[in-house]
Amino acid sequence: MDLNVGKVVTALKGMTVEELGAKYAEVFGEVTKTRHKDFLLRKIAWRLQANAWGGLSERARQRALELAKDSDVRITGPRKALEGPTGPTVVGTMQISQDDRLPMPSSTITREYKGQVLEVHVLPKGFDYEGKIYRRLSAVAKAITGKHWNGYHFFGFTPNREGGDED
Repeated sequence: MDLNVGKVVTALKGMTVEELGAKYAEVFGEVTKTRHKDFLLRKIAWRLQANAWGGLSERARQRALELAKDSDVRITGPRKALEGPTGPTVVGTMQISQDDRLPMPSSTITREYKGQVLEVHVLPKGFDYEGKIYRRLSAVAKAITGKHWNGYHFFGFTPNREGGDED
């Protein structure tokens, strides 16, 4: 197989991370977990070259074996082997720190804006507005209006000030 390495690498550089991931799976026969574009590019280019021109020379293989014999032996098993089929299980209590001005998770915040009734669902760690998750209430307000707003003020949550005037 005649391989023009320059053309292949140029083509790889033009690919997105998702495309490189698909190419990796094609070349190596397994899915990659990495999303590091340069790593994927180098690894795919190396494998294509090795397939076209052969891998390491016998001398290089022998030297690699010598180096491997001198290296430290791994004391713990691979992370995958230590986890169960669905990953590590963590048992403990979970504390939800939430702003006192907001309703509890699974509540719905409603507001009328430009003739429309808006609904925002409160999640344990964020807000759901029209199927998109936002981390901050201000981000929801910006998505609705297109301008930066204080989310608490936009949705009518004002701080409680004892003995003072409300803004």
